[in-house]
Amino acid sequence: MGRIALERGARMLVIWDINQANIDSTVAELSTKGNVKGYRVDVSNFDAVKATYEQVKRDCGGVDILINCAGIVRGNRTFEHQTVEDIDLTLAVNTKAPMYTTLCMLPDMIARDCGHICTIASAGGMLSNPKMSVYAASKWAAIGWSDSVRIELKQARSGVHVTTVAPYYINTGMFDGVRSPIFPILDPERTSRKIIRAIERNKDFRGIPFGFHFIRLMQGIFPTVVFDWLFGSVLGIYSAMDNFKGRKA
Repeated sequence: MGRIALERGARMLVIWDINQANIDSTVAELSTKGNVKGYRVDVSNFDAVKATYEQVKRDCGGVDILINCAGIVRGNRTFEHQTVEDIDLTLAVNTKAPMYTTLCMLPDMIARDCGHICTIASAGGMLSNPKMSVYAASKWAAIGWSDSVRIELKQARSGVHVTTVAPYYINTGMFDGVRSPIFPILDPERTSRKIIRAIERNKDFRGIPFGFHFIRLMQGIFPTVVFDWLFGSVLGIYSAMDNFKGRKA
């Protein structure tokens, strides 16, 4: 997404990550495309987010587009085998972090009456899925929060826009081992272009693939037993995490 933004004329790309090696390699790679700066920050720590944002403003100026895309998944265990650490860390990164970054940056966007906040949630935030209950909870919360902020800004007639994105599994390594017999695992390049296009068009919500826009409708129409049969047995979504391995640290 950062590369595409630079290719489309972004004056500067600012990258936040907790891993300094990832920052350095990405800055080196993308600096051939434009102006790139990287900052090491734990986005689950509000004080760190606030301090880093103040540094970004001093170094780079105001932020026009915020893309919340940090995410974590802690294995494929059923809920009784989760730990307090699993729960706290998943909610901190997937739910609290986008709130923290937005809480810091949104007031300046409102003052300028322009800006865009895009939060990358998950299709798991619309569809209950076994062996990822805590992850699903964190993404359900992120979607509800993001869309609520959208409505608040709309009611205030603000020039700041919000886009909530709910993609299926993306082939980035985060969900290595996931098997999906019907819906294909998403390609990062194509998915990134769809997300950037949704931001450019001020889309309120973008489900990827498009069929995931209709999950809520199907949940409302079908009895639970039919919905579970369709998504669990026919589409195989309920067993997708059975062979999950994930990205190695």
